[in-house]
Amino acid sequence: MFHRTRPTAAPWLGALLCGACLTAWADESPIVPQVDPRDVAVPHIPARDIEVGLFIGSYATQNFGTSTVRGVRLGYAITEDFFMQAHYGQTQISDANYRNILPGGLFSQEKEKLSYYNVSVGYNVLPGEVFLGSKRAKPAALYIVAGVGSTRFDDRSRQTIHYGAGFRVHLCDWAAWQIDGRTHNYSMDLLGKQQSTHNLEFSTGVTFIF
Repeated sequence: MFHRTRPTAAPWLGALLCGACLTAWADESPIVPQVDPRDVAVPHIPARDIEVGLFIGSYATQNFGTSTVRGVRLGYAITEDFFMQAHYGQTQISDANYRNILPGGLFSQEKEKLSYYNVSVGYNVLPGEVFLGSKRAKPAALYIVAGVGSTRFDDRSRQTIHYGAGFRVHLCDWAAWQIDGRTHNYSMDLLGKQQSTHNLEFSTGVTFIF
């Protein structure tokens, strides 16, 4: 007994449809852009990693009173958080309190020049913004610093360790204002006895950024 099957489409019908599709695709014109490409110059953005500044403040020398300190600073931004600084400062100290007790005092003159230099590493603890008025904000940062250096007075140099904190406000792209508070620790043999001294410095100044 034979079963009759449903006739299938002729093979030539599929080939005919494929050929028609290929012919229509080949006849389409390619899309040509109507806008000519332009040469774009990449702007040069300066790194502004170097800082040069001036500062002024007060330097409280243990056993010798407080006087005005002036100096210069040089800084370099390693990253957005870490930076390095070098300072040179100069002030005067006086042994007037000892001249009433010791004939001739401790120094060859009543007033003696004190100078120091140091290198420190800093870290921006709280970077952010400070608002000047209701509509103007400036970048700012609270930072800590620590380092080593040397302090010289009475024709002698003394190894110094310093640490402290500061606050910096960027007034514009190339200038900033900052305040610092630091302590300079070094040993001295006052009246023949070696002792460690803590000398406080508070300063403010303007820094120019390159």
